[in-house]
Amino acid sequence: MPPSPSRPLFFRNAEQLLTLAGPPVARRRGALGELGIIRNGGVLTLGSKILRVGPARELEAEARRRRAQVIDCRGRVVMPGFVDCHTHLVFAGSRVDDYEQRLRGKSYEEIAAAGGGISLSARQLREATPQELLARASRFLREFAAHGTTTVEVKSGYGLDIAGEMKILEIVRQLRRISPVELVPTLLAAHALPPEYKGRSKAYVNVMSRRLIPVVARKKLAEFVDCFCDRGAFTVAECQRVLRAGIRHGLIPRIHAEQLSRTGASRLAVEFGAASADHLDHASEADIRTLAASDVVATLLPGANFHLGLGKYPPARRLIDAGAVVALATDFNPGTSPTLNMQFILTLACTAMRMTPAEAISAATINAAYSLRRADRLASLEPGKQADLVVMAVSDYREIPYYFGWNHCLMTVKRGRIIHSQV
Repeated sequence: MPPSPSRPLFFRNAEQLLTLAGPPVARRRGALGELGIIRNGGVLTLGSKILRVGPARELEAEARRRRAQVIDCRGRVVMPGFVDCHTHLVFAGSRVDDYEQRLRGKSYEEIAAAGGGISLSARQLREATPQELLARASRFLREFAAHGTTTVEVKSGYGLDIAGEMKILEIVRQLRRISPVELVPTLLAAHALPPEYKGRSKAYVNVMSRRLIPVVARKKLAEFVDCFCDRGAFTVAECQRVLRAGIRHGLIPRIHAEQLSRTGASRLAVEFGAASADHLDHASEADIRTLAASDVVATLLPGANFHLGLGKYPPARRLIDAGAVVALATDFNPGTSPTLNMQFILTLACTAMRMTPAEAISAATINAAYSLRRADRLASLEPGKQADLVVMAVSDYREIPYYFGWNHCLMTVKRGRIIHSQV
């Protein structure tokens, strides 16, 4: 259950207050780099919402009248909390053996064929108790908050059967009751083919579409449905069936697209009006043009490329220049991106994908919220919006990705309550 609202908070003396103010629409091209910066800014909250935003001196009198708790930002950056729109939060154990095998030259597919990869995570999850999984995910969420993330999308996908997928989603439901971080659940049953269904992918898709999706939708355990459409995973036709079943039961489609190879999944995302197409490492110029002409968010996950040691990164610059809606996320998972630090993702976005710091911040906040259908209430600092914000220990927002590998987050506020503080 979200915490009850605290007394009003008054943030003052922010050297740079990044408001990202504007209509709750996707930011494209030049708009992606517009942060709505107020110098010497202030934010006044009331309950779970933002009451006023502006130069701090203009808010002082009302803050005193409302007896707000004063937080002197001392010339630092204040910005919206990060919205991490692609994670695999609930898992058991690690895949450090997979990591070492990759360092010794094994490919992702070779490791999976030898019993590693997603199948290993599925075995680990089946052996873990719900209490163990809940405790582990809760620890991760505290770290998300400590690094400035206030909203996290959570995929299932390590169950690989009805019982396992339901186990994950029930844990996410419990986490939503106890964690101050806002969680957005996604059903990703079509993540990998279980060993027992080898050579029978159609049968597995039938089970997920006819038996699992209706139950998940009826119990309101997920808002979105996802599918891993790639070499060694599921075909376009199979993902069509999964996404169509999800839509039929009220779930909004997302899709893992063009990560390991080009399959045409990004065009499938546009055809189905998906909220996002994620990864896109192998998207073609035609795919980029198709995405740019749509409202599908191109969610880029450079943490996976970094951890896998790939020389190739998603084509962020070409997507932005074409007019596509670009978001960033961690892809937090035990196999390909074991990081929950969105600040490091900003560094990768800038250094490896040539995004500007301003573009990266917009992509990790307002555009990510847009992909989760929450841009109307999250990810910008404006009156009436949810009071989700962070104080960063820098005086210039560009220093967040510049000083890479650091945690700059001094304070995190969710729904008007301080949920992390080093002050």
